[in-house]
Amino acid sequence: MRNIVAVKRILSDALGHFDADDGWSMSSHLAISALMALFPFLIFATTLASFLGANAFADTAVHLVFDTWPPTIAEPIAKEVRSVLTVQRGDFLTVSVVAAAIFASNGIEALRTSLNRAYRVSETRSFVWRRLQSIIFVLIATVGFLAISVLLVLAPLLADVAQRNLEWIGPYMGTITLWRYIIASGVIVLGLFAVHVWLPAGKRPIADVIPGILFTLAAWIAGSSIFAEYLKQFSTYVSTYAGLASVMIAVIFLYIISVIFILGGELNAAIRRYLDARSRIAG
Repeated sequence: MRNIVAVKRILSDALGHFDADDGWSMSSHLAISALMALFPFLIFATTLASFLGANAFADTAVHLVFDTWPPTIAEPIAKEVRSVLTVQRGDFLTVSVVAAAIFASNGIEALRTSLNRAYRVSETRSFVWRRLQSIIFVLIATVGFLAISVLLVLAPLLADVAQRNLEWIGPYMGTITLWRYIIASGVIVLGLFAVHVWLPAGKRPIADVIPGILFTLAAWIAGSSIFAEYLKQFSTYVSTYAGLASVMIAVIFLYIISVIFILGGELNAAIRRYLDARSRIAG
């Protein structure tokens, strides 16, 4: 009974603070920022990969970003993204690509702002430090995607060698599609830990962010599945928005994802407030 009361109090606190912190408006800001940052990030990452000789990066990047999206939502926008990324670019160090990195970092700043509100912390770090950290996040993500791209290219070759020399390993190898999904999911989990631990002001132990991350992952799976099913059964986006349908679907999907992400931060903060109150009473 006590556990049920605790859960109710924590959820009520999290939802109440979500509303008080303008969570609905912040979710819109985060969704639009994410969409605006997506293309610049992929353009920057693909240009850097081409500069380093990894010409197959574009297809890998599209898989890593969109394999975890429901196909109904991912396919239209992934097609457009692939078209953009396959344009030949030799201007890695030009102003346009540097600007792409800066625009991509705006998405990181939107994550920081939403988590600062969720955790009820005031930002004391300088603008230059925060922007530098955001650009470093973009660079780390780019290098990580590049490393994964190389691994996915090598994976089939290594799999063939393993199966020729170790016949028993065949049934356990899986397919490249499965490995792409596993790697993409791993990137999401690591990314959630990184943004919750390092982006907001102040310090918090990893244990404090685990509940919100688990909630976020579970709710993302449920929310994206429900929205995808809605698009299949009831949606009138194509008839209403015509050629803009894929953009509207992406925006609404990212809005749902953003609401869940911010709620994950609010849940972590609510749990911490509850535990602090319990310790004060016990003390």
